Amino acid sequence: MSKKIYEALNWASSFLKAKQRDENAGELLMRHVTGMSRATLFAEMREELSPELLIAFEQAVRQHEQGIPVQYIIGTEEFYGRHFKVNPAVLIPRPETEELVYGALERLEKMFGKQVELELADIGTGSGAIAITMALENPKLQVTATDVSADALAVAKQNAADLGADIEFKQGDLLEPLIVTGKKYDAILSNPPYIPVSDQSWMSEVVTEHEPHLALFAGDDGLDLYRRFMDELPLVLKEKALVGFEIGAGQGEAVSTLLQQVFPEARVEVVNDINGKDRMVFAEIG
Repeated sequence: MSKKIYEALNWASSFLKAKQRDENAGELLMRHVTGMSRATLFAEMREELSPELLIAFEQAVRQHEQGIPVQYIIGTEEFYGRHFKVNPAVLIPRPETEELVYGALERLEKMFGKQVELELADIGTGSGAIAITMALENPKLQVTATDVSADALAVAKQNAADLGADIEFKQGDLLEPLIVTGKKYDAILSNPPYIPVSDQSWMSEVVTEHEPHLALFAGDDGLDLYRRFMDELPLVLKEKALVGFEIGAGQGEAVSTLLQQVFPEARVEVVNDINGKDRMVFAEIG
């Protein structure tokens, strides 16, 4: 049985809404299956879908209904205006993390000026979104990216190659791959796991059943990784340096206190995201 594009989209919207999924996912999945841009899709709403494309589209919609994130089905997510490959080995980049990148670029320029060669490391890089974006937005940065997961690093390396970013990748736990080299950095950025394990009970299974737990959860209060950072940061930072963390809403005070204890002279700032939630902590040291 054939359907026009708009009929298939209407079916998808009703079906996903009834299953309490994102009813707008249909448009993204249709564009993925047909290879159409948004403009072309709207222009061809009354065209018939071939039986093969209709089957592929319905399969994709049912996958999302079963909880698989749309980004994993289509294989990409947009971040800072670029398309990053994603798969279940990596966390899907979030819009809030774009604000961490923007804030870091702004502060580095303020601290060091524009034309200075600086060394930056992104810890727990996942898809490589932070490291690659920093390198492309500020070509003066020499960027290193670490992750404990070999599968995540494979995705990040592919993204760096596709987007033309020159990144040094290292596998290892937190700052350990940097510590062993004895090298010091001007900036350390990280979007580490920060969700308390107890939150899993009420979170959407689209996240908990499909995105990597290694990249999501961090102990009873979500602060385990930040505590470990405090032990390791002094070993890898230059005397003048920037630290930037993404945090979970409500963790600003705790994380800023941790940083201030280790770097008493630093200017530590909690920054809210576009939704007014505390989402980033920056420490300007030296």
